[in-house]
Amino acid sequence: MKTQLRILHLEDDPRDAELVQDTLEADGVCCSVHRVDTEADFVASLKTGEFDLILADYTLPSFDGISAMHIARQNWPHLPFIFVSGTLDEEIAIEALKIGATDYVYKTRLSRIVPSVQRALREAGEKTELRHAEEALRRSEAYLAEAQKLSHTGSFGWDISSGEINWSRETFRIFGYEPAAKSTIDLVVQRIHPEDAAYVQQIIDRVTRERTEFDFEHRLLMPDGSVKHVHVVGRPSEDESGRFEFVGAVTDITERKRAEALLSESEQRFRAIFNEAGTGIVLLDLVSDAPIETNRALQTMLGSTRDELSRLETYDQLTCEEDREADAALFRDLCEGNRETLRQEKRLVLRDGRTVWTNATFTLLRDSQGRPKYVIAINEDITERKRADADLQRAMEEIKQLRDQLYKENIALREEIDKTSMFEEIVGDSPALRTVLARVAKVGPTESTVLITGETGTGKELIARAIHKRSRRASRAFISVNCAATPNALIASELFGHEKGSFTGALQRRLGRFELAEGGTIFLDEIGELPAETQIALLRVLQEREFDRIGGSHPIRADVRVIAATNRDLETAIARGAFRSDLYYRLNVFPIEMPPLRERKDDIPTLIDYFIHRYSRKLGKKIATIEKKTLELLKSYAWPGNIRELQNVIERSVIVCETDLFSVDPSWLSFEPSTPQLASAATAYVSPAEERVAIETALAATGGRVSGPSGAAAQLRMPASTLESKIRSLKINKFRFKNT
Repeated sequence: MKTQLRILHLEDDPRDAELVQDTLEADGVCCSVHRVDTEADFVASLKTGEFDLILADYTLPSFDGISAMHIARQNWPHLPFIFVSGTLDEEIAIEALKIGATDYVYKTRLSRIVPSVQRALREAGEKTELRHAEEALRRSEAYLAEAQKLSHTGSFGWDISSGEINWSRETFRIFGYEPAAKSTIDLVVQRIHPEDAAYVQQIIDRVTRERTEFDFEHRLLMPDGSVKHVHVVGRPSEDESGRFEFVGAVTDITERKRAEALLSESEQRFRAIFNEAGTGIVLLDLVSDAPIETNRALQTMLGSTRDELSRLETYDQLTCEEDREADAALFRDLCEGNRETLRQEKRLVLRDGRTVWTNATFTLLRDSQGRPKYVIAINEDITERKRADADLQRAMEEIKQLRDQLYKENIALREEIDKTSMFEEIVGDSPALRTVLARVAKVGPTESTVLITGETGTGKELIARAIHKRSRRASRAFISVNCAATPNALIASELFGHEKGSFTGALQRRLGRFELAEGGTIFLDEIGELPAETQIALLRVLQEREFDRIGGSHPIRADVRVIAATNRDLETAIARGAFRSDLYYRLNVFPIEMPPLRERKDDIPTLIDYFIHRYSRKLGKKIATIEKKTLELLKSYAWPGNIRELQNVIERSVIVCETDLFSVDPSWLSFEPSTPQLASAATAYVSPAEERVAIETALAATGGRVSGPSGAAAQLRMPASTLESKIRSLKINKFRFKNT
């Protein structure tokens, strides 16, 4: 033996124990012997578990070998036990063998100790192996029984020649029989549901005859009236002796059948809900994006059948082409599992080319391993809502346009209300005036641009208003702009507006006069005073019907009729380069020349009556007659300031009149002007130096007074606003003439 044999020796004589060890080692048994002679030491040593063999004397002073064997057999039955004694008779030895001793050896015959030990160890090894095999078999049987119980699957063997059937415990449980019952075909038939009996009997007859495999399901009717579903499989088996039998399994599938029924019922309910849902639903394959299933609502929405939709290679084929790129990016994010749901409004294109708006909700569905597999898309038809939104948007834009237009017209109206009109209506019946009014009647209904020329104070703006009132734009704004009254640096902003921050002082966006006149008429008085750069912008409006705000980045369309007026000779201005010829020809589509008052002598009495009535009513006075001398004086006067000068003289006379007889102070009328008249510039060029001298001379003569009948503007025969503009542009200090 290669390993050392560990021996526990119950012996009271140490010499005998040494003799036994020497005998064993002499025969090549490598061993270690531990001697004990009391029960306590014997039990304590066994508890250490360090021994392979027990040798025991039969009699000891305080203990005996039989008691020791009982203790060993009860607690350590696997250890071989050999009696080694000099006092053991044969009957006692035989009795010891019966109750568990492995062998016995007399001390007088120790030569037998070696083969006895070897046989004891061999038998102990065989017993150990058998014990392990039995334990393994018991475990296997326990595992099999537990597995059958957990899987509700029992096993059987069926010898068709004898009819004998062997069932496992789980098979007995499935069929509802006690394990003590003898299993037969009759027991099986007793449990078969009556409706399945003929079917099962046919299978039994067939497999008995053909001896082939079988696999079928049927129902069992249990004594308590409950029904079980079982799945039976079997295959033929034949051993070496030629004995034939079927070996198989029977599985209780009642729970599975019940789950299948519930699943089928759930599927039916789901399909009913799926098909009857009011919103369109489609189930998509995640990999191919192909429709797997669609409901009726989606089919109706898209005007396609279920088969037509199922033949689509990808659901994206229905997406509006303009939306596909953005839609694909979102869908990829969903497919990669980065989000579980996705909501978006998208357009689907029908076969006839119509577009349907849908509010789509995509939900990711995963398989049992949690991997993305399907996408279910719920589509709510929002086409009508989108159409309503578009209609509402259009209505809101229209309202905004109307509001903006109203705002513009209100601004214009406020300006017109605040502005003192030169006339309330056209007064007179002279041939010269009738000629002008006839031309007004012809050009009024058209969209043509009109250029009104004539001396200052002849009523050019009044004629412009008359043209506007006779046009199709009469219900829209009439905007009047005096081009000479606005500094050159600001005239472009005045006409076309500016954006916030476009220049120093532009603290907010401002609408120009052309925008305020949208849909109506703009009157550009003193057009000859426009600077060159503004002339270019005005030419663009006349040619292209659009302009830009100062600092703006987008052109603005202009639906405006343009009427211009001037007291200058524009052809002379063109000749000296002060006015653009192309702009002149654009403005001079329909020219109207206003006659001066000196050419309308027949209208002077009518105008006098009109102004007397107007101002006397305004001042609360009652004037009955006009002094004859005054009437003759007014009719003979040349009226260099034209109607405006006449208006001012009448107003002043009404103010100072203290009786019901109207009269005029002759000194108010200047028959021989002592200062140059800049109005003559209509026929001759006046240099800036000459213009400065003329203005300073007039200011010196009037003591720095600009407006009024005795002001410098009246002497120079130009509007006071025009003179103020020229004073600023020439940088003349009018205040230094106050004390001259």
